Amino acid sequence: MLDDTLLDDPAALQRADHDRALLALAGSGARVRTALRLADAAGLDRLRPDGRPRAVLVAGHGSALTAGEMLAALAGTASLIAPLPPTDAAPVPRPDRATAPAAFTAGLAWQLPGWAGPLDLLVISSAGGGERGLVALAEQAYARGCAIVVTAPEGSPLAEAALQVRALPLPFVPSAVESAEAGAGAPGGPGSAEPDLPAEDPAALWAHLAPMLALTQKLGVTQLAYDALPLTADLLDATAVRCRPDAAAYTNPAKGLAARLAGTVPLLWAEGPVAGAAAVRFAAQLADRAGRPALAGLLPQALTAHRGMFTGQLGAGADPDDFFRDRVEEPDPLHLQVLLLRHVPGESAAAPSGPGGAGEADGGPGEVPADDAGPRSFGATRAHRLATAHDVRLTEYASRRSDPLHALVDLVALTDFAAVYLGLAAVRS
Repeated sequence: MLDDTLLDDPAALQRADHDRALLALAGSGARVRTALRLADAAGLDRLRPDGRPRAVLVAGHGSALTAGEMLAALAGTASLIAPLPPTDAAPVPRPDRATAPAAFTAGLAWQLPGWAGPLDLLVISSAGGGERGLVALAEQAYARGCAIVVTAPEGSPLAEAALQVRALPLPFVPSAVESAEAGAGAPGGPGSAEPDLPAEDPAALWAHLAPMLALTQKLGVTQLAYDALPLTADLLDATAVRCRPDAAAYTNPAKGLAARLAGTVPLLWAEGPVAGAAAVRFAAQLADRAGRPALAGLLPQALTAHRGMFTGQLGAGADPDDFFRDRVEEPDPLHLQVLLLRHVPGESAAAPSGPGGAGEADGGPGEVPADDAGPRSFGATRAHRLATAHDVRLTEYASRRSDPLHALVDLVALTDFAAVYLGLAAVRS
């Protein structure tokens, strides 16, 4: 269930937002600007590379790893960018029982691929800088002759290790709105049921991604317009204004999307690598911020992978029991909801179908009307036919910006706000 009245009550949203996730998302643009400025001050603007690395390996966890996946989507097939997820975990002893347990991520471990060597670049990014496994990975890469770049908070063990292995250290920009109520039952706070598995700062993604983009642009790994990164911060600011808590639900596209997903099992389908990265990010945010499962998939393979969901019990037309039974005391059944994310650069915008519609003057992502006459790929057309045949609602959002990075920012910023609103407005029994 979703408490519709809470979505239109800014004061109630603020009270429910214990860890100030909405405020953190609103500051994403400022974090991008700060990250770019600090990266230049750390020496990135003076970097004179001899050539492109053979491969860029991105190590981290959570949104740092997501940033690596987005970097790979933006680079396409022109460069090899390989995210390195953790491969193992070990317990981290605490000094005494009076202290809080160490974060689970502190005991994660990473392993370089066997082929990594002097021709490759390792990028390590961490919001905390206390992961022993990342320190060991940096030492391992140094022994193999890899070039190393480390993004971590100043003074952290990882930042100190970066100096020992002759890495280029880039500072991680923390949120300016750290939760003042972390002990009041906020996710991951001392009152949380899982204090060693804290909820991640929802805007940390941009503090990881901005230095990576500035670095890969300098190295020629990504081909971005000269003003693409500063404009990214402006787009995040614009989305924060559109999706602000005091904007009514009928004018706030993030609130509208949250209301559509309430009480459903979302299938997050995407067309193209940029939209695919946004869909994977949205699934992770729905799990972390709203406590909702979601399946993400790329067209066309998602049609065959998820086909059984339409013919099973979650299909809208499935009701095998007695039609005349009393349903008053029964909870509302869960049904599928398909959310199709697309990047359609250069297409003319159709008339908006409502708040955040595709024809908005600011060029942000919008809901595409079901009767939109614009061109669609065969995979997208078949997705619409499949949903219609099984009475499953399909909502399509498209970004029409020509720059892939800006399209990614559009889709991710909107869905991040939607995940937070869904989590805040959900009624828990």
